[in-house]
Amino acid sequence: MSAPQVAGALPGPDSPSVARSGRGQREVFCGLTSIVWLHRKIQDAFFLVVGSRTCAHLIQSAAGVMIFAEPRFATAIIEDRDLAGLADANDELDRVVGRLLERRPDIRLLFLVGSCPSEVIKLDLGRAAARLSQAFAPRVRVLNYSGSGIETTFTEGEDACLAALVAELPEAAPAARSLLVVGTLADVVEDQLRRLFAELGIGPVCFLPSRDAADLPPVGAGTVFLLAQPFSTATARALEERGARKLAAPFPLGAEGTTLWLQAAATAFGVDPMHFNRVVAPARARASAALAPYRTQLAGKRVFFFPDSHLEVPLARLLSRELGMQLLEVGTPQLNRQHMASELALLPAGASVREGGDVEEQLDRCRTLRPDLTVCGLGLANPLEAEGLTSKWSIELVFTPIQGYEQAGDLARLFARPLERQMRLRC
Repeated sequence: MSAPQVAGALPGPDSPSVARSGRGQREVFCGLTSIVWLHRKIQDAFFLVVGSRTCAHLIQSAAGVMIFAEPRFATAIIEDRDLAGLADANDELDRVVGRLLERRPDIRLLFLVGSCPSEVIKLDLGRAAARLSQAFAPRVRVLNYSGSGIETTFTEGEDACLAALVAELPEAAPAARSLLVVGTLADVVEDQLRRLFAELGIGPVCFLPSRDAADLPPVGAGTVFLLAQPFSTATARALEERGARKLAAPFPLGAEGTTLWLQAAATAFGVDPMHFNRVVAPARARASAALAPYRTQLAGKRVFFFPDSHLEVPLARLLSRELGMQLLEVGTPQLNRQHMASELALLPAGASVREGGDVEEQLDRCRTLRPDLTVCGLGLANPLEAEGLTSKWSIELVFTPIQGYEQAGDLARLFARPLERQMRLRC
């Protein structure tokens, strides 16, 4: 299947090759992992996973939280008697939530996060959230979403969380015009983007999620939004149902991607092109300069992406166009062709993009191609390293601030570091 048609680019024989791979075993983390960065971003929210001890161990290990810390997440453990029907799971959940809110009066927004175990026993967390929200209103709002590994990959957990928030956003005034940036960004990146939007004269600008659960951005027919993360499919759909309009753009990775992303907003708000160039030129020059030494290291190197984070296509575009790497295969868990149209149009002719697939088949192709760098999940990294293949953990690309001009060099460094390590080991 050829790449979809996008503004400024027509699909043709030189377009990337986009294929749906056969079904089979996958190798991704479950959606509960997204709590690790969401609880840091929404500073007065709490995430209560309704799950097993395995769920608790997963999040605790991923977050690296010490036993004496008091994070904004926890697990309500489903015990054997809950599974056997010897106790009413809803009564037990109400009791746990009551104790939690008594102990933590600072909580203003509570997410009940579904897991594989809660879904197996058909626990209706949507109804539970409505009941608890009514019981603790107006001090606490209670929402729910699914982070189950049955339904979601690890970044889709964020998408489900933000989609649940969209229903709570206040209605904007009919004539109000605003820009909404969708997707969790590190605070430092958000601050940098706010300054750029202010210099461009674009505003008001809001971010979803916001740092304060009470500071929900209004949305309506005058709202346009930019996706900062490529895995926000359900959130985008929910915003469009509220009347907002998505701006088509590549994602803000690297100098080129960030420029085109900002340009989409500037065009929508009627910013003069000369003024746009004056504002972004210094930051774009810094980003290009930061990328230059890594281009020397990475140019000509061959990279293979296993499907894991949904960031694969934008990262492949950056590595190919700005760092000169050769794309052997770009695997991604799901490919939203509408959201990725601008990215697909920028990939080199003949690039192989594969959606989903069987991990065993992917491993066979990777072993045959012997890439210089393999971007994959933690579960595959060590086995591939043992076979002599240099790997890059894809989850690190989600935990690390990589969006925007000022982070371009840091992003390139993440790909150069494994190759540097391998070179030192061989010396």
